[in-house]
Amino acid sequence: MRVVITRPAGDAQAWVDALQTAGHDALALPLIEVGPAAHTQPVAQAWAQWPSFQAVMFVSAQAVRYFFDSQPADMRAEAVQADSAIWSNGPRCWATGPGTHKALMQAGVPEACIDSPAADAAQFDSEALWQRVSAQVQAGKPVLIVRGNDVNGSAPSNAALNGTGRDWLAQQLQAAGASAQFVVAYERRAPVWSHEQKAQASVAAMDGSVWCFSSSQAIQNLAQTLPAQSWAKASCIATHPRIAQTAQALGFGQIHMSKPSLADLLVSLESLA
Repeated sequence: MRVVITRPAGDAQAWVDALQTAGHDALALPLIEVGPAAHTQPVAQAWAQWPSFQAVMFVSAQAVRYFFDSQPADMRAEAVQADSAIWSNGPRCWATGPGTHKALMQAGVPEACIDSPAADAAQFDSEALWQRVSAQVQAGKPVLIVRGNDVNGSAPSNAALNGTGRDWLAQQLQAAGASAQFVVAYERRAPVWSHEQKAQASVAAMDGSVWCFSSSQAIQNLAQTLPAQSWAKASCIATHPRIAQTAQALGFGQIHMSKPSLADLLVSLESLA
């Protein structure tokens, strides 16, 4: 089966390799370009205030990687110690799903300090995370939300500092008496495709290929990149109902659901064969 992976270039190749090993004809067409935030001082300030947060919530694995890339050297050296106060007296680390959870562990966060939805949760998002952490929230103490910023002309004027994304979790925190603060660790933008990539995408819209989407923003970038393309004959797998709704709005003819892990994607592809 021909499978199109739309994840950022830094993540896509590992998925392509795994799918090819499983016998699929996989192609990477990244629909989101990711890079460090233009303003670095807010992340540095967040690290300086680390002990003051009751929790630090990461919206994605990218948020983890870029935030921890800026971890001060002295904190990084101390964090490797098993009894480090960075973890024993520091904030909890919240993750929305298994990919973010794994990224936190790779960054050196002890698993005992991480809260995330159960591996068998129906979906991985802020709502599922809130079910796990709401009971531990302390009124009057801030939670830091680490996220990205969409670099485009329609972004709000304060997006470079506060980031763009859903504010649902922040609203729940505020209702519980805890304040939410935001910091931008990375930027997302639409990639500039080559003529070859555009041609590959046009073919994949018509030849029975299965597109894999883990972000609504990726679908929106696809619409901007190929504005005249019909998707009525195209199939896709979406990893969240909101992503599926975006694919439906673009006109995808067949839309299937899967959890975001590679193992679940392989199971979904087998069901379509």
